Amino acid sequence: MRTEGIEATRRILCVFPRYTSAFGTFEYAYPLTDGVQAFMPPQGLLLIAAYLPKNWPVRFIDENIRAATDDDFEWAQAVFVSGMHIQRQHMNDICRRAHAFDLPVAIGGPSVSACPDYYPSFDYLHVGELGDATDELITRLARDPQRPAQQVVLKTMDRVPMTEFPVPAYELAEMKKYFLGNIQYSSGCPYQCEFCDIPGLYGRNPRIKTPQQIIAELDRLRECGMTDTVYFVDDNFIGNRKAALDLLPHLIEWQKKHGYVTRLACEATLNIAKRPEILEKMREAYFATIFCGIETPDPEALRAMQKDHNMMVPILDGIKTINSYGMEVVSGIIMGLDTDTPETGDVLLDFVEQSRIPMLTINLLQALPKTPLWDRLERENRLNHDDSRDSNVEFLLPYDQVVRSWKKCMEVAYRPEKLYGRFRYLLEFTYRNRIKVPRSKEQKSWANIRRGAVMLRNIFWKIGVLGDYRKVFWKFALSRLWRGDIEGLIACAMVGHHLIIFARAASLGHQNASNYSIRLREASVPAE
Repeated sequence: MRTEGIEATRRILCVFPRYTSAFGTFEYAYPLTDGVQAFMPPQGLLLIAAYLPKNWPVRFIDENIRAATDDDFEWAQAVFVSGMHIQRQHMNDICRRAHAFDLPVAIGGPSVSACPDYYPSFDYLHVGELGDATDELITRLARDPQRPAQQVVLKTMDRVPMTEFPVPAYELAEMKKYFLGNIQYSSGCPYQCEFCDIPGLYGRNPRIKTPQQIIAELDRLRECGMTDTVYFVDDNFIGNRKAALDLLPHLIEWQKKHGYVTRLACEATLNIAKRPEILEKMREAYFATIFCGIETPDPEALRAMQKDHNMMVPILDGIKTINSYGMEVVSGIIMGLDTDTPETGDVLLDFVEQSRIPMLTINLLQALPKTPLWDRLERENRLNHDDSRDSNVEFLLPYDQVVRSWKKCMEVAYRPEKLYGRFRYLLEFTYRNRIKVPRSKEQKSWANIRRGAVMLRNIFWKIGVLGDYRKVFWKFALSRLWRGDIEGLIACAMVGHHLIIFARAASLGHQNASNYSIRLREASVPAE
């Protein structure tokens, strides 16, 4: 580790900001669980915490679980913050609170790396990935823990190879309070989709960790209490297909060793459907879900956004192929494309019916800095920075018409009867293709049975008794109970409740129409 040998000690407070309400954070499902309060632990901050000198005390706080207190700030000598654009106002708020205690505050992560100008109040801007900028930040704080006279911008020029990354400090996080566990296997993506900032931020040549690193992280997650689902948060799990094939046998052996108690999920391009050798091993490794950025069923639009790889196989055929290996497809969808027409919303709803994908993250197009889309729209004078809008794009269709179409799609696609119909297909036709795994001692333990009973009680009461779609729910629930599929009932009910409630709010204009929206809102589930 490059920071070894530093004698001075500094107390570092790592604070992760609250999320504003979002389709993909599942906050409406939390009351149905046995104590979940947040989505996923933040890889970036926990990696930095593990990278710091061993003699530096570190305290980690996720403000989605609890807010940093005066005692936390009084304990600290410096504060580290990281996050995405949607957390911008909360990151700036953490900086303000830390400055009230005259603490230096450093910010890193994807948002500041793309837009340093968003954060004028921070003392240190860490732009880029783990590397020489990180070492310089640590050295400066070791030399002088006071706030610098003016903002210091540190840019990573020499990245630490991912093969040298430490295991993130999962032990600092309250892992049992997260909806999902997560692991980063690789960084970067070989494709150049017009709207995506990944190549600009992390490069087109995927860098990877070794299988041994991934197994060590999985072991650490288990030690810290995360066993249910682990999400590979890579930009593209098959960005390096050879590396993925090298990793999968290790995951298979790890699952066999631990009794398949952990479901795996990842993000990948749809052309994974043309790789049966990868899909078969993913099935053996107990992958349950693949998020695919389908974006649109319109081939002309895919060509325009430079996503031709989505057409290497017909989209519906690709989805069916992935389903045939027992894996659910979750789809990203974009509305507001230049190729959209007044009929785009109806076409999308037809696609939802035909694909039978339960969960589609439908967003308005947002131009992100460091993307070809941003550059093109800037040339065309089509960037709009009005903070009251859900998108910074001047669409070719009228803005209000695009928003109305989005609201209609959210309202119709997530009507309870339609969503539960797609869940039924998932359980009866997709998940039946999963490998059959034995019930482990861990799954049959009293602690696990009690946990399931708590979630069933919450679901039956909050949805089956108090819910306004309880008739649809009970029709589905009784069919699952008849089959003895308690696990499927719990999973679909929890996720479904979030999708239904969020979509209703969205159709009324009470939610952002883009995960990257510049329209800032307060978090719907603030830390207490």
